[in-house]
Amino acid sequence: MTATRIDGKAFAATVRGKVAKGVAALNTAHGITPGLAVVLVGEDPASQVYVRNKGLQTVEAGMASFEHKLDAETPEADLLALVAKLNADPAVHGILVQLPLPKHIDEAKVLSAIDPAKDVDGFHVLNVGLLGTGQKAMVPCTPLGCLMMLRDHLGDLSGLNAVVVGRSNIVGKPMAQLLLGDSCTVTIAHSRTKELAEVCRRADILVAAVGRPEMIPGDWIKPGATVIDVGINRIPAPEKGEGKTRLVGDVAYDSAVQVAGAITPVPGGVGPMTIACLLANTLTACCRANGLPEPEGLTA
Repeated sequence: MTATRIDGKAFAATVRGKVAKGVAALNTAHGITPGLAVVLVGEDPASQVYVRNKGLQTVEAGMASFEHKLDAETPEADLLALVAKLNADPAVHGILVQLPLPKHIDEAKVLSAIDPAKDVDGFHVLNVGLLGTGQKAMVPCTPLGCLMMLRDHLGDLSGLNAVVVGRSNIVGKPMAQLLLGDSCTVTIAHSRTKELAEVCRRADILVAAVGRPEMIPGDWIKPGATVIDVGINRIPAPEKGEGKTRLVGDVAYDSAVQVAGAITPVPGGVGPMTIACLLANTLTACCRANGLPEPEGLTA
């Protein structure tokens, strides 16, 4: 048996199409254009590429894109002042401060300064608490994308055994909350879990988000399980030449694909969904801010 490949790139394109349709309808019916502000502090190359892609996709979806690029030496007070300005700007419906921030800036302080209603990353403690208590919240983009793909592939998730390997605030914990919200029986595991292999083998849904390259081999996977690999790890690829690298997930794909029922590849799986869900969250935030119905199929 060879697993079905869940094409995150194609699914993300579908999500972006739904967002663009929702944005156009919002503009036509109410004259409103959702706006996303992205703040980048410093010149981290990976962050620069990511921010550029976000800006391009925001504009392609028909939204307004506001990019703020600050010097790496920018004082924390100046960044907080910019966040306050964006909070007060009615043209801005979503605010994202690109992480990581320079060491002299307190990330938690900056994230908590963002208006929770505009927190399209879903990192504000108020949104974390709302999600944890089953209330309406802004949901972190990567877990939201994983949930969308699971619903699309499996339909009703009720009663399925789900194992989330990873306990980060960005993916692991919110992913578990979302799966609970869809009535899964959820186990949160991590690198120190005893008999981790046995825990993984019980999963109908296995979400790997631990950040260790190919940590989960095929023989840890229940036959027919759906595997969502969130990991993005760069490892040496001597076969490509000296100093070359390649991307792999937290799951050993070549062995897992022989056992699983369905699996996301790396790259081309979860990654493209993150920006797509950022756009979806911005549209949702705009609708909520204006007291309008939320877009269907783009929320948790």
